[in-house]
Amino acid sequence: MSALPLAGKVAIVTGSSRSIGASIAQRLASDGASVVVNYVNNAIAAESVVSAIHTEGKGKAISIKADVSSVAGAKSLLDQSISAFGKLDILVLNAGVQSSTVLADVDEACYDSHFNVNVKGPLFLTQLAAPLIPSGGRIIFLSSALSHASYVQPNVLVYVATKGAVEQIARVLAKELGARGVTVNTVSPGPTDTALFRAGKSDEWIQSIANLVPAKRLGKPEEVAPVVAFLASEGAAWVNGQNILVNGGAVV
Repeated sequence: MSALPLAGKVAIVTGSSRSIGASIAQRLASDGASVVVNYVNNAIAAESVVSAIHTEGKGKAISIKADVSSVAGAKSLLDQSISAFGKLDILVLNAGVQSSTVLADVDEACYDSHFNVNVKGPLFLTQLAAPLIPSGGRIIFLSSALSHASYVQPNVLVYVATKGAVEQIARVLAKELGARGVTVNTVSPGPTDTALFRAGKSDEWIQSIANLVPAKRLGKPEEVAPVVAFLASEGAAWVNGQNILVNGGAVV
């Protein structure tokens, strides 16, 4: 039997107690990685992900509570992760927030909450982690197909602004960190069936979005995770600075 593709690797997945983040954590562990399941509030959900990983018996996992919207929280997550596993090979920046806010309703609190979680947190966690990630390491940002879609709605103004920022950060870091063998890529899911996506939407509205996909359905978190796992693998060594849209053809 061949070795698991991520055997011996250590990964941090921010915001991984549920939805896409949980699927990513479980898939990386399924490929043999030791995974840090990061959460802010829901310890029970995070421990459920850890338990599922240990039940499968391929990779290892621990849960760490840390609010990665602040530099202090990012440092705490990284310090605890290194203390537990001794190193870091893969950083997946999945944690994010999204509200339904049009221009007239955007206030400073809305702006700050989105940019702190979606932009500041990933940037500074990467800054702290980059010196520890060896050649062959991987950094993977999560964006959104909304950054490229023509069907974008006015109520995602601030959210899409943050994702545009993340994509540009990843492009620049691919050049800087790629010089020493660390790849930096972005995965941009399309409409995916998660609690965050469904929040505040009627069934009719959700179906109207699903109808934009040729298959007439929403994506599933477990359909995003394999793309992240590929980018984390040795097979993606020559993939750097790319943004892979995982959206079933909603955006082409």
